[in-house]
Amino acid sequence: MESFDELRERFRREAASIADREAWEALRLDWLGRKKGVLRSLLARIGEVAAESRREFGAQVNELKVEVERGLEEIGDRLAAKEREASIADRRVDVTLPGRRPRRGSLHPVTRVTEEIEAIFAELGFSVAEGPEVESDFHNFEALNMPPDHPARDTQDTFFVEGGRVLRTHTSPVQIRTMLTRKPPIRIICPGRVFRFDNDLRHSPMFHQVEGLAVAEGITFGHLKGTLEAFLQRLFSPETGVRLRPSFFPFTEPSAEVDITCPFCRGEGCATCSQSGWMEILGAGMVDPRVLRNCGIDPDIYSGFAFGLGLDRVAMIRYGIPNIRLLFDNDERLLRQVDR
Repeated sequence: MESFDELRERFRREAASIADREAWEALRLDWLGRKKGVLRSLLARIGEVAAESRREFGAQVNELKVEVERGLEEIGDRLAAKEREASIADRRVDVTLPGRRPRRGSLHPVTRVTEEIEAIFAELGFSVAEGPEVESDFHNFEALNMPPDHPARDTQDTFFVEGGRVLRTHTSPVQIRTMLTRKPPIRIICPGRVFRFDNDLRHSPMFHQVEGLAVAEGITFGHLKGTLEAFLQRLFSPETGVRLRPSFFPFTEPSAEVDITCPFCRGEGCATCSQSGWMEILGAGMVDPRVLRNCGIDPDIYSGFAFGLGLDRVAMIRYGIPNIRLLFDNDERLLRQVDR
């Protein structure tokens, strides 16, 4: 059996070789373990010691235990300090490295298109007008030649709110408000959000429109056609073809659907334009005399034209976006792609 001096020397020798937490734990179990630890074995053999020597033997065991515990504690403190230093080194900031620049913000595709259209019409002498998104029935329907029983109301898919008011289904109410408060000549565009109960790959319950209005003496359909050609060829390309097809809107007469040569195939025919070479882009027409009269403007003196197009549709064409929902998903990847 080893003497207590030999046991102390053995512990010191083993403790000096400890370099990590795993070896420290093995040393602790070897000396202080409850089942096979050295000190536990010594106490288990105290019955083999002569009665007159047991007191001294127990004291020696306690002294060895104190030394072992103190030694393990010192080693543990040393390892903890070493671990802290390693952790600090891993998290140390290299102040010589260049800083990380924050990502640059980007305008939404619809905002880009809106600003571009506003700039084009500003050069054509139009100003920007705005109005409320929650409208009265008069401004949204009746003043625009759509009385309560008019079938055109069914195509608007209207959201109704309390008090007989509606979420505007187009920005035409802004035209009505302008004609009620201003005298001709009037040249305005009305961009903004509109709402209809419609939702699929190409429609959203909330979307964006821009409508235009010009009222003055002597305005003809030729002025409308010339304005739209100048606008669309500036918006897309100088080679863009423009054609007008007869149509019907309650607030314009005559009315027309306006097509442009497909911007994807340049008029040659593709899947996007159903091989026709043309793509519908907006609706337009001469302001109905009854609409002018509803706003206190004498249709015998003044005439005007109006038009409207979807800003979301233009953004989808401009940036090759296949699904209108992508415009409203707040996906930064789309904004970064458009910003290139």
